Amino acid sequence: MKLIETPRQLDSKAKSVEQVCAIPNANVLNIQLRAGEEVSEHDTDREVLIIVRKGRIRFMVEGTPTTVTGETILHMVPNEKHSLIAETDSDICVLQITP
Repeated sequence: MKLIETPRQLDSKAKSVEQVCAIPNANVLNIQLRAGEEVSEHDTDREVLIIVRKGRIRFMVEGTPTTVTGETILHMVPNEKHSLIAETDSDICVLQITP
């Protein structure tokens, strides 16, 4: 077992994106955004799961808007272009899974 810490970063800086764990078939990222902060369009060659731990995030995935909250999980397949904007102060966990 390994307990991975993801301390609140927004008290000391704006947007925070950091890898918190790498395992053989996945990378785990923690992204913290203040309301209104964005991550510009990009893609990855991995499957992605987005888990919102706090807040509301508006994603644009291949031109389709969707809102992700603590009550939903977003799954994207490899190479899907996406961008995001925090509708509220947000903390998300991103799992990039190697197929």
